[in-house]
Amino acid sequence: MSMFLRKSIFIMTVALMSLNLMAAEKPIYTSNNAAVSGYDTVAYFTEGKPVKGQKSIEFKYLGVKWLFSSEANRALFVADPVKYAPQYGGHCAFAMANDNLVSADPMAFTIVNDKLYLNYSLAVKKRWSKDIAGYIVDADEYWNAL
Repeated sequence: MSMFLRKSIFIMTVALMSLNLMAAEKPIYTSNNAAVSGYDTVAYFTEGKPVKGQKSIEFKYLGVKWLFSSEANRALFVADPVKYAPQYGGHCAFAMANDNLVSADPMAFTIVNDKLYLNYSLAVKKRWSKDIAGYIVDADEYWNAL
């Protein structure tokens, strides 16, 4: 095999491996074997509060089980999961803004510009609330770099 052919194969292999790494899905935070600790992400928008999902009403999205409190909420999620899934894969938004990947508490939520953000705790949510717009910019930057 010629040196040119070997180099070409090597370069193609490295390029394909790089594409696979770039295409890797972002991590989704799960607890209790479900996204958002089993809470219905649609309910944050429709009811304005966290509502526990039912194990009998689920949908698999991004390789993770999502639970819902009603078939109607499940249908809304299936139709537009990007709208209803929490930002940063359900990880703590404040931690994400500080370049950390940390779990989140479904009770510590905020909806900003029709997007759901979760935080580690109510105390962390209070800190997050002091500069939400700035933290979103920082968190988006870190999330996109993952």
